[in-house]
Amino acid sequence: MRSAPVTIPEYDYLIVGGGAAGLSLAYHLSQEPRLAGKRVLLLEPEAKDQNDRTWSFWADAPSLFDGIVAHEWRRLAFRSPEFERVFELRRHRYKMIRGLDFYRFVRAALAARPGQFTLVQATVEMLENTSQGVQAISSAGTYAARYAFDSRPPHLKPQPQKYRYLLQHFVGWEVETKEDVFDPETQEFMDFRGEQHQEARFLYVLPFSKRRALVEYTLFSAQVLPQSEYEQAMRTYLKQLGVTDFRIEAVEIGSIPMTDHPLPASNGPNIINLGTRAGRAKPSTGYAFQRIQAHSARLVAALAATGAPPPDSTGDQWQFRLFDTLLLDIMQRRGELTRDIFTQLFRRNPVERIFDFLDERTSWKENLQIMNSVTPWPFLRSIGHVLRRRPGQR
Repeated sequence: MRSAPVTIPEYDYLIVGGGAAGLSLAYHLSQEPRLAGKRVLLLEPEAKDQNDRTWSFWADAPSLFDGIVAHEWRRLAFRSPEFERVFELRRHRYKMIRGLDFYRFVRAALAARPGQFTLVQATVEMLENTSQGVQAISSAGTYAARYAFDSRPPHLKPQPQKYRYLLQHFVGWEVETKEDVFDPETQEFMDFRGEQHQEARFLYVLPFSKRRALVEYTLFSAQVLPQSEYEQAMRTYLKQLGVTDFRIEAVEIGSIPMTDHPLPASNGPNIINLGTRAGRAKPSTGYAFQRIQAHSARLVAALAATGAPPPDSTGDQWQFRLFDTLLLDIMQRRGELTRDIFTQLFRRNPVERIFDFLDERTSWKENLQIMNSVTPWPFLRSIGHVLRRRPGQR
């Protein structure tokens, strides 16, 4: 007696990973009426029922997620030994979203469309192109789809003789103090006044009230530190503010790869990469949330208009990739110069121009204004390294 053939569930779109990138794409799909008839499967190994991270970003226009912004700031402070200024944000606002709020918001939106979205808790073990689309083998079974969108972290084989590899790593405390200490209207973007130890090191503070704030010690370097070093830096900072008695309400730990190693936008004709896998964490700063939203919007617009992803799924411009590589090269060989570079940027440019530059929205004229505002020699040396295709070393 013959056994019945195994039927593989089929979908239009398969999203691998339910973090920021996967859920963002799912939400953008849910908001596009022209794709309402498409069936979407999202596979995510974790329950995503805890506040495991926060995302911060600046924006000068309304976004899909403004309703879950936990706090926003109208002023931004930059501090270094040579220069300090509090900037009034005119066109932009600096915003923060808590991870758990984001997960709940998007999942509620998807649950409201049960015929369109299916969420399965599973780990994808293999994802491959087929003649009809893609096939995913997971811990929950095998699935097929026309297109897959893969947000799993990339597995790079480092080539340090060709590319630059750093980490943006941090430990943060959400603290409650007994006295009024913080200015809830002013976000401390970068406080470089501490020792650099031949690296880029700064304090980053998101104040939610006069007595509550997220305080993070952040570094751009090749190696993470012992936990005690981050904690000591934060205790020293709080002591300088006059805080000796405080309570730690939550802890945030992170490490974001920062590299110019090529991260392809796709893997074959039917697998499109998302998030860090597609280079959406900006190589020179680590900011990713807004880049993920722009990528999701670009993908969904093309799917709705043509039925297929765009040929150039990210729309990245070569000149901004070069700027990122040059700064990474400087950070790798002379990390302590990062403080001087950002000091010059904030001293000699409107903060709105800096944000536009980091958003890769500036014109050639504005790019020249940015480049002319910093000391050229570190960049000229790094240009030489790029031309020789050999990363700089200390």
